[in-house]
Amino acid sequence: MSSLLPFLIGEAFRDLKRAGRVAVSAVLLITLSLAALGAFWVLSLNLGRAVAQWRDRLRVVVYLREEPPTGAVEGLLRKVEAVGGIQRLRYVSKAEALQTLRRQLGGQASVLEQLSANPLPSSVEVTPVSDASTPEGTRALIQRLSALVEVEEVQGGTEWVERLAQWQRLLQGIGLGVGAVLALAAILTVTTATTLVLHVRREEMEIMRLVGASEMVIRVPLFLQGLAQGLLGAAVAVGGLYLAYMLALPTVEPLLSLTLGLPRATFFSPTEMALLLSGGGLLGACGGLLAKGRSESGRQS
Repeated sequence: MSSLLPFLIGEAFRDLKRAGRVAVSAVLLITLSLAALGAFWVLSLNLGRAVAQWRDRLRVVVYLREEPPTGAVEGLLRKVEAVGGIQRLRYVSKAEALQTLRRQLGGQASVLEQLSANPLPSSVEVTPVSDASTPEGTRALIQRLSALVEVEEVQGGTEWVERLAQWQRLLQGIGLGVGAVLALAAILTVTTATTLVLHVRREEMEIMRLVGASEMVIRVPLFLQGLAQGLLGAAVAVGGLYLAYMLALPTVEPLLSLTLGLPRATFFSPTEMALLLSGGGLLGACGGLLAKGRSESGRQS
């Protein structure tokens, strides 16, 4: 068996040379299919991180009709917490709200000195539990909070976060659709390349059968030929995606930080890269197996 394996691998690479341009076309199609799928996958991964991050940061702000006395704050917080669906909450006094606004205005904070009184209301910042971080859950929480007599207004919602999640799902669907179409074309091209080799080697294969060679010895090189095309195409796709990622990183990262709050764009983990490589090998192997079936049916007829 140890001496047979190098022979089978050598035959597979000789078959690749025999396939010529058709084999190159198969590798290119596998590269395109996995590159398209991988590009949408990277975008989806980063959007998924943004969605998870902003769901964790979701806050519902409860504005109060009047600022409660210092001794009544704890009782008010217990009353707000009793509505349910709240992970944690924090009371913000009128003075603290004004200080926060002053920091946000920066150099223009001097305009606040012209105010005769603090116009900002006191509030309670509410962090919902994870189950309430959906549009339906947040709306129900807002309704319960609005029913409290101490509450003037409640602001907050997850609609824009859910729209981001919808974009993520759309990218996943487009990536799968484009990848599937190109993958089908790649399988058919690998099948054509392997069938071409079968046609070129048909007399040689018949001689091998006559001298007692097993079907495994005859067929395995064809399978390995498709597998090699798939792995090569996948490796080129992963390498191309990583190169594009590194080139785009200086431009994309500031935009991600500004729009989505992501400090850094991420690429595939080693496990995800292994999945792409395995997918390429599977595409090529399927093409080799389909060509094998055609050869057998042709020989039987």
